[in-house]
Amino acid sequence: MPSLEDELFPSTPGKFKIDRAHHTMNRQFHRCFASTSTMFLWALFLIALTASYLSFQSFVDSGSRYFSASWGGIQWEKQVRNSAQIHRSGGMSVLLTGAAGFVGTHVSLALKKRGDGVVGLDNFNSYYDPSLKKARKSMLNDHGIFVVEGDVNDSRLLEKLFDVVAFTHVMHLAAQAGVRYAMENPGSYVHSNIAGLVTLLEACKSANPQPSIVWASSSSVYGLNDKVPFSESDRTDRPASLYAATKKAGEEITHTYNHIYGLSITGLRFFTVYGPWGRPDMAYFSFTRNILQGKPITVYRGKNRVDLARDFTYIDDIVKGCLGSLDTSGKSTGSGGKKKGPAPYRIFNLGNTSPVTVPTLVDILERHLKVKAKRNIVDMPGNGDVPFTHANISLARREFGYKPTTDLQTGLKKFVRWYLSYYGYNRGSKPVN
Repeated sequence: MPSLEDELFPSTPGKFKIDRAHHTMNRQFHRCFASTSTMFLWALFLIALTASYLSFQSFVDSGSRYFSASWGGIQWEKQVRNSAQIHRSGGMSVLLTGAAGFVGTHVSLALKKRGDGVVGLDNFNSYYDPSLKKARKSMLNDHGIFVVEGDVNDSRLLEKLFDVVAFTHVMHLAAQAGVRYAMENPGSYVHSNIAGLVTLLEACKSANPQPSIVWASSSSVYGLNDKVPFSESDRTDRPASLYAATKKAGEEITHTYNHIYGLSITGLRFFTVYGPWGRPDMAYFSFTRNILQGKPITVYRGKNRVDLARDFTYIDDIVKGCLGSLDTSGKSTGSGGKKKGPAPYRIFNLGNTSPVTVPTLVDILERHLKVKAKRNIVDMPGNGDVPFTHANISLARREFGYKPTTDLQTGLKKFVRWYLSYYGYNRGSKPVN
């Protein structure tokens, strides 16, 4: 019986053995080959069809996001323009990022009260209870301040805002705050404090006219500096936390944009801001909540059992510093992204210049709340906190007359009054928060 090899290949070169069996097998081979080719073509067709569908779906999704965006349209533009209207001679029109935040809300109200135009921007993230931010937004709306819900990383939104309003100033307060949270979610700090800052600066340098910029740096940039009080000329190259590092990076980035594009930029190093409508993650806020609820509070202490101290600064004093910085910011010199001359670049400390220990803070809260705190005293962990802060404010005093007037005793009394009212707390019952 001839082998398969004999059937397919001739035994004598140049000659083929052709018989019925060979012919039948040859037809089966070609049929199989044709069937495989057909399947291959069908596979290619299905792949192409799938790719086309995915491409179309992506287009539909993009379009859906565009048309379902929470901004844009005639009515939206009207709200932006109305909110940005200036109602005093020599006033300014300010785009204020982080408007539903603690400092942002107070600065927005102060600007509006004196007749400046204000348009807010906030992404209402869930770093802390968004309902508090929504309540702030409602208060701003009651005062005629429109807050756009959007992210500072959204370049299209920023471009649209600058297209609708020729802002004279930008007050950039949007940021990922908190020292300890950086150990849990480091990416959020890079996203907000670095990428978001660059996106905003890109929009500002391309705007015509270019706005003057005032933005929130932080006293955290002083890091492991042990020279007190902290002065703007002190070294800031030893950050103790990722938060501090992103703020320090922001100072370097803003200097670059000032140098290359002629943007007028002022950085403000805030020192432990507190007061009504504050941030729930801050110690004074969480202490108040836990004391009222009968829960223990954790009070950290530094090396050698030394009490931690902070330069607590009341919100009204910070607001005065923000407005003073805006009023003296000078003009940007660029146009269409091109520098035409040098522009101001400044950094100021905004503090109270009277540090108070954390145990003393608790003592004051106990007196105002008329409740004794259950204190757990523990050593400070290596989570980015520093043992003390103390601001030298002589530069801000000289440049725009900055002078804090509220001591911690008075400021905490105002905060406690707000807290009890906001959370519907009646003495003798538990708060609703």
